[in-house]
Amino acid sequence: MEKGATVTTQERTDEAAPAEKGLAAHEVTISYGGGPPVVKDLSLDIPQGELTMIIGPNGCGKSTLVKALARSVKPESGRILLNGADLHSYRGKEVARQIALLPQSPIAPEGISVRGLVRRGRYPHHTLLRQWSPDDDTAISFALERTGLTELGDARVGELSGGQRQRVWIAMVLAQQTDLLLLDEPTTFLDVAHQYELLELCAELHREGRTVVAVLHDLNQAARFATHLVVMHDGRLVAQGPPAEVMTAELVADVFGLACDIVPDPHTLTPMVVPHARHPVEGAGRVLPAVEA
Repeated sequence: MEKGATVTTQERTDEAAPAEKGLAAHEVTISYGGGPPVVKDLSLDIPQGELTMIIGPNGCGKSTLVKALARSVKPESGRILLNGADLHSYRGKEVARQIALLPQSPIAPEGISVRGLVRRGRYPHHTLLRQWSPDDDTAISFALERTGLTELGDARVGELSGGQRQRVWIAMVLAQQTDLLLLDEPTTFLDVAHQYELLELCAELHREGRTVVAVLHDLNQAARFATHLVVMHDGRLVAQGPPAEVMTAELVADVFGLACDIVPDPHTLTPMVVPHARHPVEGAGRVLPAVEA
């Protein structure tokens, strides 16, 4: 198929369609309101079946890229490709049956229950001829169980803690039952224990065969859980690959302006960033000897 050719729905679903599978950005540039580009001529293939973490400084275009991959933002130039076809050639529900997006700071309708919000993840699977079915109930029960919310199904979302609300949104995404999940800063509002619980869930979904893409700020969490690491800076892709190859002291210094050492995580042997102490405070953070009784 020639580059730029129009692809019809029939061509996308036919067995003789091109072999390209998965999600990719091809020479994508994105800006807002005529301002300077936020993402600049970026090309990236999202590896299927991998747990991809996107990291980079604030304002480098991570969230904008994820929005474009989910069809929430249209590139100024370049294309987002889903299974070899332009993402914007698909109908909205077609995309939503294949890609689930958890954006930053979503807002729930006032008064809605946990189960009611999770039910909305089933909307892409409904048509005029196919309405609610036992499959929907099964998907919702699964999502509530995986996120530890089964007992809170009747609670009002607005009455929950920030961490609990975030888990409700994760449950809605899981109920959508897509093979590809895009999570924009999913650990927001979660305390450190729940952050790791959520990342463990992402790892489980990856092991079950799903493609998961998440934007994270914590470099050590990204290096620990990612099977594929993507690093952005100033709207551009600067590095990608296995965390053990990508996460170096030179990269952290160049991209984040942080002098550090990279040492093996004592539990997983994945790269761990240890920042240099510019002005050590005497006694701060040190393990003190035990005091004898």
